[in-house]
This record gives sequence, structure tokens and C-alpha cells, in this order.
Amino acid sequence: MARLTHLALRNEIIAACLEMNASGLNQGTSGNVSARVKGGMLITPSGVPYKEMSPDQIVFVKPDGTWTGDWRPSSEWRMHRDIYAGRAEAGAVVHVHSTHATALSCLRQAIPAFHYMVAVAGGHDVRCARYETFGTQALSDAMLEALDGRTACLLGNHGQIAFGPSIAKALWLAGEIETLAHQYAVARGLGFPVILDAAEMDRVLAAFKDYGRQPARDTA
Repeated sequence: MARLTHLALRNEIIAACLEMNASGLNQGTSGNVSARVKGGMLITPSGVPYKEMSPDQIVFVKPDGTWTGDWRPSSEWRMHRDIYAGRAEAGAVVHVHSTHATALSCLRQAIPAFHYMVAVAGGHDVRCARYETFGTQALSDAMLEALDGRTACLLGNHGQIAFGPSIAKALWLAGEIETLAHQYAVARGLGFPVILDAAEMDRVLAAFKDYGRQPARDTA
């Protein structure tokens, strides 16, 4: 069946959904996961419990927003589609309503450089996009502004979104953003965190270019 092409990738999307709920990164069916494929993307269906999800329910969506199959795509398909359209390096997108990132987003607060790991999202902070209604093009437009020069952001009164070259990398980044949000919330509760200056964050970003690279792996 045509809709079962990329079977391994469909199963990987389901596995990511199960993992993000089991880890506490997401709750219920509020999150969504997608992967770039030739001619469009594969994305989770709307409102289907992850434990009941099967590969044929993963929806293929074209760049124009049309889809094939019997299942409707996630209501947030526009955000995923627009990331792929504007960021050639994006291979997968993860959107979750993780607790601490969502709490900060409800305050419309970015995550500043209270810790050097903020650079993991590509800049001096993790921005928070303005609020727009879920599932709308306006939300996607707000997200794109917050993602300028970044690979993750908070979504005002909503949650967070992250992307990477693979599903595993995108899911990992979403986990890092939630950890940073949790740490920042705790630090704010204890006092006023010392914010690293721009010069230090530039040094960290430069160091991150080779972070985690292993020569043996690169040449394998």
C-alpha cells in the first residue's frame, strides 16, 4: 500500500511519541511528531492515543497542506510544514506540552543565558513566541519569528517545539529545552539567576560547533 511507504520511519515516529509520554515530556495526545520525506512529510494523526497508533495512521502531508489516507493530520501540521519549508537542515520536528516549558510560555518568558546549555538551541536564549490560536497559520508565523537562528522555541501559552536532523535528535532537543526550563524555574524560585554575557555565549556557541563530534564516527 502506498500509504505504508517509509514503514521504518512511521514506526520511529510512533516510538518517539511513546517515549515522550513515558518520560513525562508530554501528556495525552497534545504533542506531535513529524519527519521530512521526499515530496512532503509524515506526521502523527490528530487525536489518536499513541498506544493505539499504527503505522498506517501516520499521515503523509504535501507542502500545500493536502494529505492522503483515511486519517487527518495533527492540527499543528502547519508548524511542521513551515519548518521544513524554511530550514533545509530540519529532518524531524517534535512539539510537546512539557510542564516547565509550558509554564514559562504561559508567562511569555524566554529562557535567558542563565546556563551555558541554553546555546543548545543555537543562540543566546530560547525565545518565546507570541500567543496565537492553536492550529492556525498565525501560530506558525509567530513560531517562525521565534525560531530565527534557533532550533527550538517556546510557544506563548502553549508549549515548545524543537527540530533536528533526525527524530532522535529532535526529541533529545525537546528534552533539553524542558530540562533548561525546569532548572530556570527552580533558580528563579531561589533568587535572581546570574545571566551569562554575550561574549561568553559567543564562546560557548563556537565550542558547540564541535560538541559531541567523534572522528571515528565522522569517518565511519
